[in-house]
Amino acid sequence: MINNDIMTIENYPYTTDQIAHRLQSVHQRPAPMSEQDMYRFILGSIDLTTLEGTDNVQVVKDLCQKALDFQAQKACMPAAVCVYPPFVKTAAEMLHDQPITVASVAGAFPAGQSPIAVKVAEVRYAVEQGADEIDMVISRGTFLQGDYQTVYDEIKAIKEACKDAKLKVILETGELKTPQNIFKASQIAIAAGADFIKTSTGKIAVNATPEAFLVMMDAIKFHHQQTGKQVGIKAAGGISDPETAIYYVKLLNNVLGSAWMNRDMFRIGASRLASKVAEKIR
Repeated sequence: MINNDIMTIENYPYTTDQIAHRLQSVHQRPAPMSEQDMYRFILGSIDLTTLEGTDNVQVVKDLCQKALDFQAQKACMPAAVCVYPPFVKTAAEMLHDQPITVASVAGAFPAGQSPIAVKVAEVRYAVEQGADEIDMVISRGTFLQGDYQTVYDEIKAIKEACKDAKLKVILETGELKTPQNIFKASQIAIAAGADFIKTSTGKIAVNATPEAFLVMMDAIKFHHQQTGKQVGIKAAGGISDPETAIYYVKLLNNVLGSAWMNRDMFRIGASRLASKVAEKIR
């Protein structure tokens, strides 16, 4: 069952105007590191991603080679590659001796519309194929009808299926719409055992937004204050230029602080961003 203390946290303490003011204030603050260090930090935080219907073994091999090329050319590499379950083995074989983890979406990504037994089976398959990390998405329809217990139970079942693999729980904040819903979903995911909470699948019109990212960080901060435990955060979808990525890093540093300024606690899901950032590294 869901912890009753968690379930009473229903009211997000900030208004829309207060959120906007907090976001604007971060714009005016200096970056937490030099420009070159910032670019290296961003590249090292990226989950280099291909999640297309046209993906195949060669596409995934090319993605892995791209990740390795960054190390050769820039002495810096992405945190992970993220692929569909059929390509996990290919990625794991190419990266087996490298400090790049293999992430896989699983659990009926991106809609989440499958029976829990099917979701769990897909997660187990991805882990057996060599996935170090699993990116799942919550059942938004179930959440929006107020059945929080089922959302919690599904995340917990998938967490158990992950075994030693880390679990990133995608909230799909563009469909949750309100800060209250995003805050609530964050708390449920954290209570169910998420290692990371993640903004978006990148497959709908509204993906990562600074507003949603801030609300999710507030949930993480509250959890840390209550328990002393850290939960990571991943922004994904629509972050395609270095300037936008820098703003997310500034938000991260401002709200959660230096303990989250590493790839174990922060990720950006992207495909185009990595090359653009690498071009700026000297």
